[in-house]
Amino acid sequence: MSENKIKLIIVDDHDLIREGLNRILSFEDDLVILGEGKNGKEGLELIKTLTPEIVLLDINMPEMNGIETLKKIKEYSKDIKVVMLTVENDRRTINEAIDIGADAYVLKESAGSEITNAIRLVHSGEKYIDKALVKIIFSDIKNNFNKEKSILDSLTDRELNILFEISTGLRNKEIAEKLFLSEKTIKNYVTNVFRKISVEDRVQATIFAINNNIEEYYYSKINKDTSRYFKINNRLD
Repeated sequence: MSENKIKLIIVDDHDLIREGLNRILSFEDDLVILGEGKNGKEGLELIKTLTPEIVLLDINMPEMNGIETLKKIKEYSKDIKVVMLTVENDRRTINEAIDIGADAYVLKESAGSEITNAIRLVHSGEKYIDKALVKIIFSDIKNNFNKEKSILDSLTDRELNILFEISTGLRNKEIAEKLFLSEKTIKNYVTNVFRKISVEDRVQATIFAINNNIEEYYYSKINKDTSRYFKINNRLD
């Protein structure tokens, strides 16, 4: 019966959190919880005996915290996806988890739909970051992305628009609804954007966008285009 379901384990030291997650996920027909652990050590034992596809992992736990456990999980198998759960927005800890290989980062206070969405996206091979954390996580990150304006200049207006929406945490379906386009069309644009800026997933695209001041660039371009439009039309009048 559970062969086609996404197999999960929950690792969190708070009974209420585990119970809450169990309740939320029990309503989803495509998800099944194989077991629960109260700390990292229990979680690792469950992984070896139950072979889950995804681990919902708390950051702050006794005996072995989430970061240490994440390292052990990725050493054991890179195929196991890890969704980090937290009540904190500590930038350093979050970036460390992402560097180690966390596949998603979600606030515990997020809506159930946000958590289930993260699980399904991670299972499909995507990365996920809670919308509320996007700017906090990458506000001062330093990396080797090329910061030349010419990279953003190479994007069409529509591609720039979509990169901006990705950087705010929107998914393809949400972008499609906002721009009144089909989800398939958005997927094609996203593929082109990733190719042009040389990234592989939405997390990398978000890092690139924020490090290249996408918000400032995007709105300055919109204002410039709007200003040019009115100048042209004033001449016509």
